Amino acid sequence: MAKPRVQFICQNCGTAHARWAGKCDACGEWNTLVEEGTSGGIGSGPAGLRSSRKGRPVTLTTLSGEIEEAPRIISGIGELDRATGGGFVRGSALLVGGDPGIGKSTLLTQAAAALASRGHRIVYVSGEEAVAQIRLRAQRLGAADTPVELAAETNVEDILATIAEGKRPDLVILDSIQTLWTDMADSAPGTVTQVRAAAQAMIRYAKSTGAAVVLVGHVTKEGQIAGPRVVEHMVDGVLYFEGEGGHHYRILRTVKNRFGPTDEIGVFEMSDKGLREVANPSELFLGERSAKAPGAAVFAGMEGTRPVLVEIQALVAPSPLGTPRRAVVGWDSARLSMVLAVLEAHCGVRFAQHDVYLNVAGGYRITEPAADLAVAAALVSSLTGLALPADCVYFGEISLSGAIRPVAHAQQRLKEAEKLGFAQAVMPSAGDEQNGGSGQRAFQPATLSDLVVRIAGSKRRDADD
Repeated sequence: MAKPRVQFICQNCGTAHARWAGKCDACGEWNTLVEEGTSGGIGSGPAGLRSSRKGRPVTLTTLSGEIEEAPRIISGIGELDRATGGGFVRGSALLVGGDPGIGKSTLLTQAAAALASRGHRIVYVSGEEAVAQIRLRAQRLGAADTPVELAAETNVEDILATIAEGKRPDLVILDSIQTLWTDMADSAPGTVTQVRAAAQAMIRYAKSTGAAVVLVGHVTKEGQIAGPRVVEHMVDGVLYFEGEGGHHYRILRTVKNRFGPTDEIGVFEMSDKGLREVANPSELFLGERSAKAPGAAVFAGMEGTRPVLVEIQALVAPSPLGTPRRAVVGWDSARLSMVLAVLEAHCGVRFAQHDVYLNVAGGYRITEPAADLAVAAALVSSLTGLALPADCVYFGEISLSGAIRPVAHAQQRLKEAEKLGFAQAVMPSAGDEQNGGSGQRAFQPATLSDLVVRIAGSKRRDADD
């Protein structure tokens, strides 16, 4: 009888190694290789598939033909339906990740209750909490009377046998994928082999029956979903639940969606009664801004199809250190260094003897380069001590030559700003319909120097007055 082969699997990236080493050659992480057998894990298929089998031909078709709209299950929670692209798609698998205690279980409990009250069969399986704990949460959320079917189980085969009884469920929620284990793999729960095998079994169930499956995933200290990245490729959608501990709001961000747009967000506010939808997040992020404080600029950004207005705060202070500090919260630090370099090289604004602190109000995160112009305006405003106009929004990308580059969706940004009472806009000059039909006064600088001159000129105008 042949001796079973042993491999060492990296718990960070899932790469299989023939022998143990301190460092994984694929991802470069240290002390992540764990010995696992290949009887049912990575590198070998199920035992029944190892024997040679004659393949069967499949039907080939063309790209043209009838297209059916993906059947969806609408939860009635508007922000959740927005993030998923219009509701849960039948036969799809969705992966939801987030920090511990951020509200993943609370959100899914509310979604399960909302769907069950609409007549759908919902099965909620928890591998981390007992049934009594989930019932306590449901009572706090006011969802204890909804017909959600509940179980506390971690074995995949037992879960599949349970949900196969009776009517096919419309939605199955598994909290979390790291606690599940299957008989097909002989490693411990939470390892790469078990996570991959358990996810594969549940996704196969979703595709074969038409039930929607939601998998909850833990995240690493870097904020990425723990386990092999192949799980994110296997599922149809990936959602990240984000938020800062000191703030009440939470953001559900879409990073992958095979049935809808990506980079979409849903905004919630955490309360003692659960998560409450925030229909207008711009009012939330601008709720406590000071109109007369220097160093604050309102950025008109885009998250997927939704325009969002958020305040960018900058503080430029003389530094007692030989190397000034550069601290950023909510934006890319490399992008801040670039904007500072352009201001020094092309505008003559010196920051070499100053500490620079940049913060996006409310703990919100900005990823698009359109925030360059708002950041530059906030920096110059803080350095000069001149407050920017309270009714003005900023957006535009800055190139290394100091030119202002146009950005997409300018009309939608302007409409959102006008709806919230902003009468002025500083934006790139594109020569199209950007400010057509808008009642706002638009200043369109060709270069960053024009903006600096305009901000500095406000001091002279105030002195004249």
